[in-house]
Amino acid sequence: MKNLKRAAAILGIIILLAVCCLPMIFAFGSGEGSEGMFRASIGIVIIVPVLAYAFWMVFGLLNKKNKETKSSMKNIIFDVGQVLVKFDWEGYLKSFGFPEEEYRAMAENIFLSPLWNERDRGELTEEEYIRRFQEAVPQYKEDVRKVLENTAKTIFTLDYAETWTKYLKSQGYHLFILSNYCEYTLEQTRPMMTFLKYMDGIVFSCKVKQIKPEPDIYKTLLTEYNLNPEESVFLDDREENCQTARSLGIHAICFKNFKQAAAELEKLGVK
Repeated sequence: MKNLKRAAAILGIIILLAVCCLPMIFAFGSGEGSEGMFRASIGIVIIVPVLAYAFWMVFGLLNKKNKETKSSMKNIIFDVGQVLVKFDWEGYLKSFGFPEEEYRAMAENIFLSPLWNERDRGELTEEEYIRRFQEAVPQYKEDVRKVLENTAKTIFTLDYAETWTKYLKSQGYHLFILSNYCEYTLEQTRPMMTFLKYMDGIVFSCKVKQIKPEPDIYKTLLTEYNLNPEESVFLDDREENCQTARSLGIHAICFKNFKQAAAELEKLGVK
């Protein structure tokens, strides 16, 4: 197909060059009717490029339309953590240099605790969440506060995030965010999430007081932006979150890495 397009382009250039040479050929004619042929050749020089340009424009529009209708997917819904940003709580916690026993206690009672997910719901103040975390490990009360006050340092935007979302947007897809995210960390990290400008809609858990994998937050997104589940695909790094999406009729891809996710999207016709 590429060779055919290249050959057609070369042939078109040759024809245009030949057409442009016609006035020069007829300009030196001396026979009867040569003046008429010269004027006709001038007209051809003007008309042919105009027609070629019009054809090129129509072809481009039709090609774009074909691209838009290749996939039944119209909406791409992204989780944020581990999909568009890296969430490295382990590296962050190690940076404090805590003794091994304290490190394990902090990991289990902060980042791996059910309260960590509830913090994303945002029903309490940040100070109240800190107090509850401290109650779980009272012997490390001050260190708990230090860790929680700088959790924005666990977040790093992935290098492909903006390029990927920008490309998908340019292809005509509608992009959305559906993410568990705590209010305190969101305020500090939102400026670095430059990919948000390509989103048609955003639902952060802390704003709606709902969290994944509970169905309500998915329904909030679908209702708020009037999305058809059958025309939507959801990318999340947690299988339980993907299962809820599927139960609501949304296509879902359990994200492992960019290359894998792009390949899975392509199977759905998203290119």
